[in-house]
Amino acid sequence: MCPNCRAFITIRDRICPYCEAQVGPRAVDLRPNAFAASFLPSANLSSIIVLAINVAFFFGELALSHSTTMINPYLDVGQEYAPWVFHGQAWRLISAGFLHASWIHLLMNSWSLFILVTEVEQFYGTNRLIVAYVCSTFTGFLTAAVFSPHAPVLGASCAAFGLMGIMLAMGVFGSRADPLTQLVRQHYGQWLVFGLVMSFLGANISIAGHVGGFIGGFLVGVIARRPGNPASPRELFWKFAAYAAVALVLFCWYRDFANISHFLRQAGSTV
Repeated sequence: MCPNCRAFITIRDRICPYCEAQVGPRAVDLRPNAFAASFLPSANLSSIIVLAINVAFFFGELALSHSTTMINPYLDVGQEYAPWVFHGQAWRLISAGFLHASWIHLLMNSWSLFILVTEVEQFYGTNRLIVAYVCSTFTGFLTAAVFSPHAPVLGASCAAFGLMGIMLAMGVFGSRADPLTQLVRQHYGQWLVFGLVMSFLGANISIAGHVGGFIGGFLVGVIARRPGNPASPRELFWKFAAYAAVALVLFCWYRDFANISHFLRQAGSTV
């Protein structure tokens, strides 16, 4: 039931077709079924896909590092490194977001993304989720390359901070009278503070990358706002923007794989 006009709508509607009010997820969908379930992150298809991609890339890193003579496997498979980024390998600003340095690194980012991807998609839809994920990955690693040019960076945490940013944009620019807006602002404000504290206290963590990722996601939230009529020109724009973001990621992966193949050919010719 629409909370504004009380008309019956489907559970998939994010905007009421009768009064065009924005509709959030139902309370019953957010309520844990059991005490143990409250400690586990909820997942949807998008979060599972993101997890599967990151795990697949991590296994690829392990396979390459154990089967080749790579001196630094992370740099060779696409880690962000400013001297290489600014000399013809800008694709690393995207590919680095799908690489991880260890199992702990992968698990920590996967836990955060499992929660964040699901919640962002519930409020913003798949198209804005994709754009925010890719843009925050790009802005995070670009910021790291500019402000920490001698420190190679990798990991999905730039995207995680970007998803915090797009949710905080809703909390900051949403209606002050809306209890949901206040709850989102409070909840993700706490996420941001905790994430930044961990960034300052942790070793080998790129603070610049996290801040840059947050800024990228926040800007997407400010520009995009919540979804409206699916047939409107505005929503068609974000659909094509999502297609363009996916195409950019695929292109960067292609350049990454081409770079790895080049390295393997060189390694084979020297053996």
